This record gives sequence, structure tokens and C-alpha cells, in this order.
Amino acid sequence: MNKCTERLYNGIIKENPTFVQMLGMCPTLAVTSTAMNGLGMGLATTAVLSMSNLMISALRKLIPDKVRIPAFITIIASFVTVIGFVMEAYTPELYDSLGVYIALIVVNCIILGRAESYASKNPPLPSLFDGLGMGLGFTLGLTVIGIIREFLGAGSIFGIAVTKKLFDPIAIFSFNPGAFFVLAFIIAGINAYELHKEKKTGKKAKLRKIEACADCTNVSCSGKKETFEVTLEAEEETKKNLLKEAEAKKKEEKDSEAKTKEADAKVKEAKAKEEKLEKLEETAELDMDDDEETEVLYQDEKEDK
Repeated sequence: MNKCTERLYNGIIKENPTFVQMLGMCPTLAVTSTAMNGLGMGLATTAVLSMSNLMISALRKLIPDKVRIPAFITIIASFVTVIGFVMEAYTPELYDSLGVYIALIVVNCIILGRAESYASKNPPLPSLFDGLGMGLGFTLGLTVIGIIREFLGAGSIFGIAVTKKLFDPIAIFSFNPGAFFVLAFIIAGINAYELHKEKKTGKKAKLRKIEACADCTNVSCSGKKETFEVTLEAEEETKKNLLKEAEAKKKEEKDSEAKTKEADAKVKEAKAKEEKLEKLEETAELDMDDDEETEVLYQDEKEDK
């Protein structure tokens, strides 16, 4: 049970998909114009994530390794279809509001990522709680962004007006650019807290950033520079290792050639010794034959006398 609790904590706080791993950015930015949309998308994703994790874990020993990704996507798509029908039947307004993004849950990198990295390698119960934890963490992220955007852009929270007398709503937060602004300020706040904690504790801050910024063309970006430096270091290290391997192979080849030549020389020497011995044996046999003939002649002369 401790492992299950740990999986919940891990998904909601420690490895939150939205605010820590920066995954699932498409629905995070697209459907969070209101808190209800964010909550609905988050819960739908949680349901798919939990059920697909449970099913994939239960079938992990039966799914061939070579076709595991198509099998995972088929299982996920089946549950997405079920959730889509349920939402269309019982929450038609939310279903219409989310639109195509319900179907796109199939290709959500969080779901496929958890299926590949956790559910396919662990028992069903921990996999179920892993899916619940990650799903609830994703729901938390979407709902928080949705609340902020709805509050600033429409002056309401979950459809309840709260800022009529405080300030006029800022319409841009209800549109797509508002999602980028809100997410950017949230991540900036988290990073500022991490840097402040680093100064106090001395532990290196775990800054939130998109890991794919190596593909960005903005060379002045600190994340780009850091990633570029790391990439260069990795490439240099790889080149050094390849050179070392090439030198080691050349050395092995030279040693092998030297050993082959030495072996050939020994074989030739052995053959020469064998030939010399054979000649000596032949010479000795001839000498013995000559001695025998001489003895016979001597005996014959003796008898004649």
C-alpha cells in the first residue's frame, strides 16, 4: 500500500506532468479557457490513464515486445472511445466544448509514456495508482490554469461571477495567447522559488523547462545555450570514445598480425627441424647399410682364404 501512496504523491506533486515534466502542453494550452474545461479534460484523461495502465499491466506478459506500441495505442484508443461516448451522453455541453481534444487524448504523450515506462513493467495495482496519480496531477495543472484564465479573462470561476465590482475582465486571457502567459508566469514563479531554495539549502535547483529547447532557433536563450553546451560536450566525449576504440582496434590488429607472423615463423622452424632430422635419419640408415655390406664382403674374403 505504501508503494501505491508513493505513486499518487509522485504523480500529483513530485513529477507533476504539467508543472514538473512539462508534458501534454497541447491540451494544457488549448482547452483551459475555463476552469470547467480544464477539470473536465483532466478527469477524462485520468480515467483513460488509469484504465489503460491497469489493462496494459495485466496484459504485459502476453503482448509481444515488437508490437507493444501499436497494442498500447489500441488499448488507449478503446478507452478514449468509451469515455467520449459517456461524456457525449451525460455531459453534452462539456463534450461540445472540448470537441476534438477528447479524441486527441489517444496521442497524449503522458498516457503512452506511462504505459511504456511503468505499466508495461509493473504489477496491475501500482500501475493503476500510477495512472491515478499522473492523471490527478494533470487535472490539477489544467484546473489551476483554467481558474486563473477564467478569473482574469471573464471575471468568474466555474461560471460564477466574482469580479464585477473589482476590475474589468482582461479578454486576452480567454484566448490562446492568455494560456501561454499564464503558464509562463506559473513556471517562472516555480523556478524563482527553486532558485531561492537553492540559495538557502545549497542544493542545485531543479528548474522547469521544455527539454526539447535544443531545437529552438533562439541562440540567446539560456536554456538553448546550456543544452547546446551539453550537446557539444556529449559529442566531444563520443568522438574521444570512438577514437580510443579505433586505436584499440588498430593495436589489437597489430598484435594479432605480430602473433600470426611469430606463429608462422615457429611453424617454419619446426618444419625445417623435421626435414633436418629426416635427412639425418636417412644418412644414418645409409651408413648402417654400407657398414653391413662391408662386413659381408669381409666375411666372404675370409671364407675364400
